[in-house]
Amino acid sequence: MVKMPEIKRELYACLQCGYCIRVCPSYEQTPWESITPRGKIYYLNQIANRSPMDTLLRRKVEIDDEFVEAIYRCTGCAQCETVCHVSIEFGDFWEKVREWLVDQGKGPLPVHAKLAEKIRATRNPYGEPTSARDKWWPKEVPRPENPEIIFFAGCTGSYRATDIAKAGAIVLHRAGVNVDALGADEWCCSSPALRTGQIDLTTEHAEHNLLAVENRGAKAMVTTCAGCYKTTTTDYGKYFSNPTFPVYHFSQFVNDLIKDKKLKFTKELNVKVTYHDPCHLGRHAGVFEEPREVIQKIPGVEFVEMPRNRMGSRCCGAGGGFKSAFNDAAVNIAAERVREAVATGADVLATACPFCVVNLQAGAKKIGAKIRVVDISQLLLEATEPVEEETKA
Repeated sequence: MVKMPEIKRELYACLQCGYCIRVCPSYEQTPWESITPRGKIYYLNQIANRSPMDTLLRRKVEIDDEFVEAIYRCTGCAQCETVCHVSIEFGDFWEKVREWLVDQGKGPLPVHAKLAEKIRATRNPYGEPTSARDKWWPKEVPRPENPEIIFFAGCTGSYRATDIAKAGAIVLHRAGVNVDALGADEWCCSSPALRTGQIDLTTEHAEHNLLAVENRGAKAMVTTCAGCYKTTTTDYGKYFSNPTFPVYHFSQFVNDLIKDKKLKFTKELNVKVTYHDPCHLGRHAGVFEEPREVIQKIPGVEFVEMPRNRMGSRCCGAGGGFKSAFNDAAVNIAAERVREAVATGADVLATACPFCVVNLQAGAKKIGAKIRVVDISQLLLEATEPVEEETKA
């Protein structure tokens, strides 16, 4: 008998109705019943109820490579959860199943195992040196010994989408925030490993990151990445401890700065902007309005919504280890989201996660879309440029 995870309630509850199929971004790219939420739950039920009759009838009921791939052909977006008639919490459910596969020695996929190896060796999934973690830090932003705010750029912001991290730090500085980064002491939040069922890294990384912020005496932490925000605020408490200080996503923190009139706008952008909800920030963490409020407060911006937004937002395709394992499909999912943005007539597709930006840009490039894909911090950087003083004659 195969030892199953604690998912009996979900297996019994599933009605096999198929509503989840209509919203699954992975199914859109690979229309196999076996990779749908319904299909995977059906097969999990077969494994859970396996009997000698399966052998006699020559029915293959086992955790094979095909089933393991089906479990990982999922972005972890959890939109299936929003349409489930029996309220199965799929966001946690799929992570629990992946953890079980790893525990059974059947998972993760090889590419995900390599990500975890790199995180263990270099404290980031890209295998980059820890000494270069804050190489992106802007020269114009001073680095105080006792910062009030720690800016947590995340791995993608630190090593790949450095323009986004740089924009965030500059915007906070322009608002008068006493801010610094942890540098080499900033370790991966552990999300890339955690989302793929490799939970053994999270306790160590949670303890290190939280203590690193406390040791600097900071009053709060601001993350630029949606995944870092979700992991720090939701998952750290499960594996180590909840933060003893407030943790904000950049969009939340800067929205308060604008309300308090600490961030001054100096320029009208005169563009039409639409917003993409990152899954980890929106559906998973419930942060929907602050990013929209920030965008709408930028002078000269006309804000338009895509039909699928907030809880019903379409996934960009990058999360849950999906992009690292199935890059072509991930870019195709992003391309579909870009098409939705283009249909609104927007000039700019803004989001609030470096990983979303990277994949949406790839999607836009694939279909030749002219729409500009940026992070909210980059819009704010443009709208708060210092006014050049006229030189006296």
